[in-house]
Amino acid sequence: MTNVAVMGAGSWGTAFAKVLADAGSQVRLWGRRDEVVDSVNDRHENTDYLPGIPLPASLSATTDPGEALEDAGIVVLATPSQTLRDNLGMWTPQLASGSTLVSLMKGIELGSTLRMSEVISDVTGLGAERVAVLSGPNLAREIAEQQPAATVIACPDHDRAIALQSACQTGYFRPYTSTDVVGCELGGAVKNVIALACGIAEGMGFGDNTKASLITRGLAETARLGHALGADVATFAGLAGLGDLAATCTSPLSRNRTFGERLGRGETLEEAQSHTRQVTEGVKSCRSIRDLARKQGVEMPITDAIVAICHEGRSAVDVVPELMGRAPKKEAL
Repeated sequence: MTNVAVMGAGSWGTAFAKVLADAGSQVRLWGRRDEVVDSVNDRHENTDYLPGIPLPASLSATTDPGEALEDAGIVVLATPSQTLRDNLGMWTPQLASGSTLVSLMKGIELGSTLRMSEVISDVTGLGAERVAVLSGPNLAREIAEQQPAATVIACPDHDRAIALQSACQTGYFRPYTSTDVVGCELGGAVKNVIALACGIAEGMGFGDNTKASLITRGLAETARLGHALGADVATFAGLAGLGDLAATCTSPLSRNRTFGERLGRGETLEEAQSHTRQVTEGVKSCRSIRDLARKQGVEMPITDAIVAICHEGRSAVDVVPELMGRAPKKEAL
């Protein structure tokens, strides 16, 4: 039986910890707050983030990172992306020799514009072959309810990806493997920004044509950036690209989409944030994605519009005509 540490007890960290336990691993879930940890241990339920979902007995929780990481052959990182560097800096001395690190995070680091796998290697000094990413249409509550879903595990070491695939395959969760870490990470990061745009469109009263246009052109933005960074463009047609994008842009379970709806209805960033206790990754990462695109000379007009709305005081009502009024061109990535 594999020992697994899942570092982060939010909805996705808890849901994936359940997947791993259901697949046969002994899982220790690290959380910051005593009440969350006590709920998992005493009631076998994360009442704050996944109320009503029973958790298996092979899943325990702790507030002590050293206890969570002890003898863990697989370490799953499920913290907010912008806190990863500080957290991992404290955890690195406690990592077991030879462990595989798996990122569930979908963001780009502010300032450095590094992808999460790059932050992991930078902080820990581990080679890229020991770092994997998991991405796909993986809405946490649906997976915790054991609704059928698929995902992609990407790692430069394909044998390690296959081992991780085996560790999390269940009757309701089907992982595929890939070596395109860049493509999988960018698909996961940029889709949060496009989901904000789709939510804003919904909040403004726009219909399905508008949202379908945003999804399609958002995918083109993602693929352009991915191509510039060396990703396989075919990845963006798969689970980590279109699959994740479609789920996040259309589901009411998506924090980014629902946050965008509030902005579209005229709420301020602070007002919209007051309705959620979890981080809305697209709001945090849209600036770093824009900065990364500018470094690469890649146009990302939807991303630019979200940055303007979220961080530059612009109104969605004013930004929409600017997006629609851009110079006409041939459809292309």
